[in-house]
Amino acid sequence: MTYAAQDAPPTTNMRLKSIIGGSTGNLVEWFDWYVYAAFTLYFAPHFFPSGNQTAQLLSAAAVFAVGFVMRPIGAWVMGVYSDRHGRKAGLTLSVTLMCAGSLIIALTPGYATIGVLAPALLVIARLMQGLSVGGEYGASATYLSEMAGKDRRGFFSSFQYVTLISGQLLAILLLLLLQNVMSKPALEEWGWRIPFAVGAVLAVVVFRLRRGLAETESFKNAKKGDAPKSGFLALLRHHPKETALVMLLTAGGTLAFYAYSIYMQKFLVNTSGFTKEAATQINAVTLFVFMLLQPVAGALSDRIGRKPLMIAFGVSGVLFTDPIFTALQHTQDMFTAGLLVMAALIIVTGYTSINAVVKAELFPAHIRALGVALPYALANTLFGGTAEWVALKFKSSGWEQGFYWYVTAMIGVSLIVYLRMRDTRQDSLIAED
Repeated sequence: MTYAAQDAPPTTNMRLKSIIGGSTGNLVEWFDWYVYAAFTLYFAPHFFPSGNQTAQLLSAAAVFAVGFVMRPIGAWVMGVYSDRHGRKAGLTLSVTLMCAGSLIIALTPGYATIGVLAPALLVIARLMQGLSVGGEYGASATYLSEMAGKDRRGFFSSFQYVTLISGQLLAILLLLLLQNVMSKPALEEWGWRIPFAVGAVLAVVVFRLRRGLAETESFKNAKKGDAPKSGFLALLRHHPKETALVMLLTAGGTLAFYAYSIYMQKFLVNTSGFTKEAATQINAVTLFVFMLLQPVAGALSDRIGRKPLMIAFGVSGVLFTDPIFTALQHTQDMFTAGLLVMAALIIVTGYTSINAVVKAELFPAHIRALGVALPYALANTLFGGTAEWVALKFKSSGWEQGFYWYVTAMIGVSLIVYLRMRDTRQDSLIAED
């Protein structure tokens, strides 16, 4: 008998099994998404005309940003779908789209073979993946937050970022493996296609896994009631303050996350002067520690509240972003660079570990997936998806430090929001225990 068929609330073991199942799917989704970032240095020359490394990276970063354009659309469409048809249904649909996008990238010939069709297909694939991830975030954040018990909601919901980081880390570890078992020419010529093919296969496995997940009590209770249907106009009409709040609290956090983690690999190579292999190693070690910090911070939020952690991130981000990037710019020692990157990731943990549960706790069940997904996706598109492009633009203009101050300013905007908002742990709209 599935959990969805039972009338009694799920037991701890049932919750744990569902959370593990949902998190595993989330891991594969984000692995597929981050493989693009991890292997950009290798595939960019294949999809774009010859030029210097910064120009090719800038083109690849622009396509990375284009993928984010679809995230609000995916958040809207699949957020409504998850609110009306179930969290499980939304999770299953999102992984199907991710599989198709990864397969296209794995099989597309380079610019030298099919000309402008190569970057065009790359854009199409990233649009599909953006649609997938846009729906994935809201559905998985809602699923994990609703499936977790009240007293451990921060801890269990933090596994969304554990698996998100795990996906990114696995992409980097696969890069490290290929760097060590393949010759550099082979990796640059065709080896970069391997992770996209692996991602497509794993997505098929996750599709089967997600079809067997239990549905949450929150969704079942909402379906039994007479709450209005989820929709874009309903979100704006009935929850305008919460929608704006999610956008503003996300802006600084998502920009910091992409600056400190995704862009950092390129920064270490393109600015600090590390080799690709050294930058990958630094990223892998620091991301592993970062991943382990998420449930620790999530559990802490269950004891002291969500608000203190977000304020700690905001204050530290404002004070230390510029010094950290400036120091990284002038160091060529791997150990020093690793410590600096780790310091940045510790700072952003105050946001990443609890942002999912904070957003879920702001909305009632009948519109929760859409409320979590859409404003987050809009902010993520505006600030997270453009982070690499903006950073490289500042670099190409000769004022790289401008990016450091841009990140600092946006964290400052979010800090103001953190200081003024209520603590959702004390005032949660997730009714189920």
